Amino acid sequence: MQQRTVNCPQCGKKVVWEPASRFRPFCSERCKTNDLSQWAQESYRIPESEKDPQDNPTTEPL
Repeated sequence: MQQRTVNCPQCGKKVVWEPASRFRPFCSERCKTNDLSQWAQESYRIPESEKDPQDNPTTEPL
């Protein structure tokens, strides 16, 4: 049986996807911490979807 591997999201190193891989999908605690730090510094952002004007009604002109 072939082991499933993924690339570390931070450095690209191959990581075996198994319970013994403590920091998966990251290769190390350092890469995991760097990723968390980037989220905390708002380096990553989830794009806001365009809103339908009917979903957020504004006051109508008089």
